[in-house]
Amino acid sequence: MNAVYPILKRELRSYFASPLAYVILVVFQSISALFFLLYLKGLLHLQFDPSFHLFRGELNLNNVVVIPYFDTMSIVLLFIIPLITMRSLADERTSHTAELLFTSPIKLRDIILGKYLAALILLIIMLFLSSLNIIVLTVHGNPDLGAVFSSYLGLLLLGASFLSIGIFASSLSSSQLVSAIIAFGILLVLWLIGASSDTESSILGYISLINHFENFGKGIIELKDLAYYFSMIYIGLFLTHVALDSERWR
Repeated sequence: MNAVYPILKRELRSYFASPLAYVILVVFQSISALFFLLYLKGLLHLQFDPSFHLFRGELNLNNVVVIPYFDTMSIVLLFIIPLITMRSLADERTSHTAELLFTSPIKLRDIILGKYLAALILLIIMLFLSSLNIIVLTVHGNPDLGAVFSSYLGLLLLGASFLSIGIFASSLSSSQLVSAIIAFGILLVLWLIGASSDTESSILGYISLINHFENFGKGIIELKDLAYYFSMIYIGLFLTHVALDSERWR
């Protein structure tokens, strides 16, 4: 970890030394607050619907506000994560620091891990700021806090998986734009691939990123879902190491 810390510190400084981190934080919080208010407004309108009492068991705070809110945030992350990771390794090439960095005494895995942890910290800050919406809901309502906690855990693991794939995409190109497009393309395929399968029992259903997130939204934390996301994180970082190592030996 002694070798990882300088890279982590350098990456965090570069994030917050430019407008990128602040723009991402403001945009994410603005979008999350907007959708939170829209879902809350929808619940208020439903309560004045004469047929609301017939579906009171289903149209509760969690089903109408909390679950749709976290589902929407997972989609927002699909678009924002590639913007966070696009500069991770592509920027090293454009600034001509890649050769110095990769020939330094620091091991390649420590460089990758430091960059990944910096992006993960930015993700955690994003999710922490969005929790202000849930805090307001908790003060004025009675959501299922267990489902809220598991949803945030699922969103963190989903975002962490996105980050590892995004960093891998950044290792494939010297262009930040191309890296973002590659990352978004890979994530979109892994997201939509579950649409062709109704259950997780099939291979396509199991490798879908979003299928494993659904249980967290219901307040269910299963070992297979945790194992899936940790495996995706490892695979993304491993592929990044392979891509950079092969480039270094050319």
